Amino acid sequence: MDRNLYALPTEGAEFQKFCGGNLGGENETCVELAQLPGEESAFVLADSKPEGAGKEVRFTGAELDAFVLGYAARRGLTL
Repeated sequence: MDRNLYALPTEGAEFQKFCGGNLGGENETCVELAQLPGEESAFVLADSKPEGAGKEVRFTGAELDAFVLGYAARRGLTL
């Protein structure tokens, strides 16, 4: 990777929540995903729990795809 994804702004990013666990509870257990504005292949993952507030990780599309496919295979999930 030749650029710092963490230097890219998140202003205007539209996060989508993928939730599980205590749905509807006070501390929703969600992973939030957004494409970084103006970037074709740059994404940010965030935690919705209060303890994870402000913490995020960023990936290129290729990195995120490799993770998703590897995670699904390890868990025996099908896409």
